[in-house]
This record gives sequence, structure tokens and C-alpha cells, in this order.
Amino acid sequence: MTITDSSTTGFTNRWRNAEAPQSSIGWIARAQEVADILASDALERDRANETPHAEVQLLKDSGLVTLLGPQEHGGAGESWDTAYKVIRAVARGDGSIGQVLGYHYLWAWAARLVATDEQIAAVEELYTSNNFVFGGAVNPRDSDLTIREEGGELVYSGNKSFSTGGQISDLTVLEGVLEGTETHIFAIVPTAQEGIIFADNWDSLGQRLTESGSVEIRDVRVPWAAAAGFVEKQFNPLVYNTLNVPTIQLVFANFYLGIAQGALAAASAYTRTTTRAWPYGGDNKQHASEEWYLLEGYGELQSKLWADEALLDAAGAEISAVLHAPREDLTQRQRGELAVRIAAGKLRIVDDGLEIATKVYELTGARASASHVGLDIFWRNLRTHSLHDPIAYKKREVGEYVLLNQIPEPTWYT
Repeated sequence: MTITDSSTTGFTNRWRNAEAPQSSIGWIARAQEVADILASDALERDRANETPHAEVQLLKDSGLVTLLGPQEHGGAGESWDTAYKVIRAVARGDGSIGQVLGYHYLWAWAARLVATDEQIAAVEELYTSNNFVFGGAVNPRDSDLTIREEGGELVYSGNKSFSTGGQISDLTVLEGVLEGTETHIFAIVPTAQEGIIFADNWDSLGQRLTESGSVEIRDVRVPWAAAAGFVEKQFNPLVYNTLNVPTIQLVFANFYLGIAQGALAAASAYTRTTTRAWPYGGDNKQHASEEWYLLEGYGELQSKLWADEALLDAAGAEISAVLHAPREDLTQRQRGELAVRIAAGKLRIVDDGLEIATKVYELTGARASASHVGLDIFWRNLRTHSLHDPIAYKKREVGEYVLLNQIPEPTWYT
């Protein structure tokens, strides 16, 4: 099944009359259904490089968009532990859409990270009841958006080089610095407004359907009441506020894992059906699946994926417990040790995933390099996003913890 039904002009919602899953296992299975649909024409959609409206509608129709949303507003009320596994499953079918979903979950949780209780309740009701998707104009490598105060309102202006979600989002998270201060202020605003102008210029090697191009923010006005976490123009910081980075870094690691799993699944299917045994080895086999070096190769790669999955599952369970606990309870030490374990998981899946996405060609044979086979999509997707921030610094964070008992200081990347 493909995403669009060629007999109609719209998207076919296969879950219209289906009950929503009632358990974590059920939601992960629903995510795998989505992945199977995406996988059927992932290569064609990647090459077309069109704005993924149908793909996002698929996420909405499946119920995955409101996975973390409160049940009283129609959400699943699921945990981050489940969300990470859902991201991973979707990425097996399409790494781009796994990223879009993962970033959505992070920004949907942004209110819980920094906002007041009243703001959290309002944002979660808004996005859950309307099935809205989040994007974010928060790339920290650019200059901050500037915020000026006019008549009791905050006015955001500036440019961001990357804004994942872009034109397919319903809500956008903005972050900037109030003029004349060092005060950072987050706000959630509707995407469809004149002051948010997308350049439509995302054309990278991989993750091509993530709508991650640049955006101009031109005099977007927000009432002070919508300044996340501010009461009477003052913000009371908590360690919990800094969980955005470990949370999103583990999002990265999980869609990397999904991409690598997708690569191995696609390669093994090709080997079983198409790869030919080598007739000049002296121990000739009738089928490629009997070749000792192929069995060894797939065994080694699968073992690495299972190890990576175990590490990421452990980290996911640990941070999920913290994310769903009272915000005041988190200490700097707890936060730092979480960040280190997530860094370890990320660096392992980057190294192992890139090895898998490359070595699958040795296990499938020369004919698998043909463009129509499409194994390149996995390497392109993983290679592109794994450059997000230098993996060498993640290795250093783990090393400093091991040798010096130091935890990473919270920054936009640690």
C-alpha cells in the first residue's frame, strides 16, 4: 500500500473505523503499520522531494501525533518510553518521517519543560484536541531571534537556517532574547501567519522530507501571557527546564536506530530473493543465503543492532521516568548522568548504523548498487542527520564521566 490512493485526490485513512490502541505494545504495532505504508514508496517520495503533506496526514490519521497528549482531550496519554519506540518504528519505513514525528514530540513537550501549569494545560488541550503537529524555529547555531516589547506584547523577529517541520506544522515553537537583556523566552504560535515565511530551500543529501529549510520570523506578536514559564515577566528556572537536549538527543538516536534496522531488513530481503551465490569459492552453494560469509556478516550486524537497541531502551526507560516525574525533583547530577548515557547510546548507533548502511552492499552484491534498489537512502539519511552535532564531543562527554567523574554542563547541545 502506498500513501496516496491513485483513484482519489486524497489520502486513504485505513484507521477511520478502527479502535485506538489501548497499550504501549498496541501503539508500537500501529507505528509499524505506518512504517510499512511509508516503506512501500519511500524511495520514490525521497526522489520527488515534495512537501510531505500526505505523510503528515498519515501520522495524524494513525493517532501517533497525539501519543503523548492527555487522554481527556483525545490523546493516548502514553509515556516517552513508548514514544521513543514509536519514533524508531516509523523511521524503519522512512527516516524523514521518523524525524518529523520525533521533533514533534519534543516540541509538544516544550510546554511541560518550561511553562506554567496553566500554560501546559492550554497547550496540551489545543494540540491534542485539534491533532496539531509542531515545528520549531530554534536552531541554536544561528543568532537568536530578537524580541522587543511593544504595548504589553512580545514581538519576535529574525532568521533561522533550519526549522524542522516547516510548512507541514500547525504550531511553531519560537525562542529568542529580549532586547537589552540576556533573557530567553519560548513561545508557541500558529504556523499559518504572515510573519512566518518559509524559504522552501531544504535540499540536503538525506532526510529530504523533513521540511528543515530556513525560515524568516517577521514581527510575530505574542502576548506576555504566552511567554512560556513567565509569571509577571519573571521566570523561575528548574533543572528540569534543561531536559530538552537529552530528550531530543535520544530522539535522534532512536530514528538512527530505525534507519539502520530498515537498512538491514531491506538488505536481507534482497539477499534472500535476488543475491546470487558466488560460484568460484571452492565450496559452492546453491543459494546466497547459504554462503558462510553472508551468514557471518548479517550475524555481526544484527548483533550490533540488538546491543544498540538494548542500550537505547535502557536510556529511554530512565529518561521517561524523569520526564513524567514531578519537575522539581530532578537534580543536576541525575540530569548529567542521563545525558552521559544518552550520549553513549547515540555515539554507538551512529558508528554502528553507518557501518551497517555501508556494509549492506557487500552482503547484497554488485547489482544491489542499482538506483532502483534504493539501498542508498539509508546511508544518505543517517549520514545527513548524524552530522547534526559532532559525535566526537559525545565521546568526550562519556570519557570525562569515566575518567574525571564529570557530568556535562547543560548547553544547547549537551
